[in-house]
Formats: sequence, structure tokens, C-alpha cells
Amino acid sequence: MLKMELLNSLQWRYATKRYNSEVKLSDEVVMQIVETARMAPTSSGLQPFEMILIKNQELKEKLVPVAMNQVQVKECSHLLVFAAWDTYTEARIDSVFDNMETIREMAKGEMNDYKNSLKTHFGSLTEEQQFQHAARQAYIAFGLAIGAAAELKVDASPMEGFHNDQMDEVLGLTAKGLKSVTILALGERDHENDWLAPMKKVRFSLESILTVIE
Repeated sequence: MLKMELLNSLQWRYATKRYNSEVKLSDEVVMQIVETARMAPTSSGLQPFEMILIKNQELKEKLVPVAMNQVQVKECSHLLVFAAWDTYTEARIDSVFDNMETIREMAKGEMNDYKNSLKTHFGSLTEEQQFQHAARQAYIAFGLAIGAAAELKVDASPMEGFHNDQMDEVLGLTAKGLKSVTILALGERDHENDWLAPMKKVRFSLESILTVIE
């Protein structure tokens, strides 16, 4: 029976609570995680998010109160912020399909019918609904980044516990038409001081969460 190495990696990983701040990850390793997130599937290939990779220690420390005083933010080697588009503007949708037609060597405007249908659809939604849709796409990339970190034996902390509006202000996201969605701390666990490290992984049984319809 084939078994994915990813399953073993996910057994290994946990939401790291304390990092060894003396250990700095190599850019090569971190960029593999970022590239995995970039390759994530998104609705209609829109890829409506950006990532902000923070290595600067002073900025990480500034973000600690923004992240409700969670020390992982300053102790980690790298902090990866996922920020979604605040709205689906026509210009943004145009940029997606201009890029698609260029890469696939398609005639200019070949995707216009589908592109215009998306403009009509998103135009019928409120700005909040548009943002929530974009945020869900960012979460797909976020999840793949967590899996990639596990495969590389990089410790990670998926974090939603932060003040989004303050994060947006500190990072200048509002001016770019972005809203922070979630953050991922990356580094090496502090084996001596992380209380969660020695504990067993807890998940519901497969039988309790899976319904098979044949």
C-alpha cells in the first residue's frame, strides 16, 4: 500500500508555541514554502492574494502586540502574512486574464467571455462578500504552506489571533487594496520551553468525520 510522506510529516508537525530564536532558516528553505503557496489552486485561477515575508526582527517585535502578545511572532525565524484582495476590481480581473493569455500564448481577448462573466458575478456581490471569497482562496495557499513546512521539517504556527486592522496599518496593506487574513510563523521549535512539543497529537477519529456514500 502506498503511503504519502506528507502523512508522516503531518503526524510530526504541531502548532509550535515557542521557537529557538537563535536558529534562522535559510532563504532557500523558506522560499520552497512560499513557492508551494504560490502554486496553490484558486477559484478560476484568480490567485487573489499576496504574501508578505517578514525577516526583520524589529518589525516582528513591533507586531507582537498586534498578534495579541503571542511570542511566536518575535521568536520565529520568518513570519509569513497572507493578505487577500479587498475587492475584485475589473482591473484586477483583467490582469489575471492578460497574464493567462500571455503565458498560454493565446490570442488577446480569447478569454473575454469567461472574464466578463466573472466581472458580472463579482460585481453582483458586496465588497465584503468579494473579500470573503478572496480570503478563502488565500486559505488554500495557507494550508499548502503548512504542509510544505512539515515536509521540510520546518516548525510552523498557523495563527489567526491578531488584530487584522492593525496588521493592515503596520504593513501598509490598505493602500495596496489588501486585507490581512492569516499569518504563519516559521522556524525551529524550542525543545526545552515549548509545553506543547511533547504532547500527543489530537484529532477526531476518521469514522467520526467521514461519511462514505457508495
